[in-house]
Amino acid sequence: MTERTVTLRSRAAHAAPALVLLALSLTALAALFAALGVAMPDAVVYQAEGAAVVHGRDLYGFTITEGRLPATYPPFAALLFVPTVWLPVPALKATFCAGNALLLAWLVHLSARLAGRRAGLPLVCAATALAVWLEPVFQTFVYGQINLAVTCLVLWDLTRPPGARGKGALIGVAAGIKLTPGLFIPYLLLRGRVREAATATAAFAATVAVGALALPAASVGYWTRHLFDTGRVGKPWIAANQSLQGLVARVLGEPSPGLAWVLPAVAVGAAGLWLAVRARRERWGVLLTGLTALLVSPISWSHHWVWCVPLIAVLLAEGHRLWAALTAVLFTTRTMWLVPRKGLELRLDWWQQPLASPYALLVLTLLATAALEYRGRGFGRVRSGQASSASSSSASMIR
Repeated sequence: MTERTVTLRSRAAHAAPALVLLALSLTALAALFAALGVAMPDAVVYQAEGAAVVHGRDLYGFTITEGRLPATYPPFAALLFVPTVWLPVPALKATFCAGNALLLAWLVHLSARLAGRRAGLPLVCAATALAVWLEPVFQTFVYGQINLAVTCLVLWDLTRPPGARGKGALIGVAAGIKLTPGLFIPYLLLRGRVREAATATAAFAATVAVGALALPAASVGYWTRHLFDTGRVGKPWIAANQSLQGLVARVLGEPSPGLAWVLPAVAVGAAGLWLAVRARRERWGVLLTGLTALLVSPISWSHHWVWCVPLIAVLLAEGHRLWAALTAVLFTTRTMWLVPRKGLELRLDWWQQPLASPYALLVLTLLATAALEYRGRGFGRVRSGQASSASSSSASMIR
């Protein structure tokens, strides 16, 4: 028996428990979905978007599923959904489940890379098995969503080596699919990474151009009307919306809070970007940007918050085990589903408000902690390519 064979067998034996855990976790997920008859409505919407492209129908003129869901993404995204058109619904669901499982494993790997750690096969398998049950990840599987794919595009781009060819392009593509990652473009620019910001901007512009060439009428409609009609996406006050607008709407009992959330959103967005740009460590700049983008977006459904995976990874890597455990608990307990719903969210008692908006409140707390941390330490911005030489305390959460 060669030394190479012994090494491979040793690695396989070492990874076996984690592989078993992952298999059990995914099997339990599949069994639960089969028992509940999970419909994966968003995957069905994506397929309908692809069909609208193929058959020349109005991309933004239809609704589908029991919830009467419309298309809400830019035309470029609909082009990417075309291959789903020829899949039977059971195959479509199986494809989304398998794809999201692979993407979650990739996100775990990228999160470890963001945190400056090397994740071997056992760690990736074990972490993926557990991460499946985080509420945003679980709901991504339930709805057949693309949140994991978009987040992986952003993280892969940001964790590539400095000066890598085309670095920034995937951020632009991600923004062309789902607009929220666009906040990373000013982040890169203000961080002094002008070339990456320009590449991301060019890639985003290319997605808009491709959409306009392939679907001119849909592009005009989207960029001039539908983009500003957030009511197409859903009611902002329901508990599933974990953005700042959702929090404000529920606190005020106002279905359309208007300036009462727009002005705070502008202030919080600017503050979050300012803190991200000045982060000593790149990992915190990335996290603060991603979380701020979700917070100030008009609607950020709970399943959009898959950024919890890299957040937990960074907290663990920096030795903040208690904070990591509390964050994992917050993203697992699903408190927003425990409060009265179906219109009653606008009449919640004071003690129910934190339960209804856990993710938004977490990010606001994180930004406040970062602001206090940076002020107390005379924080200064680190330019692109420079390493941080500042010492950090183990008691500090934001570094």
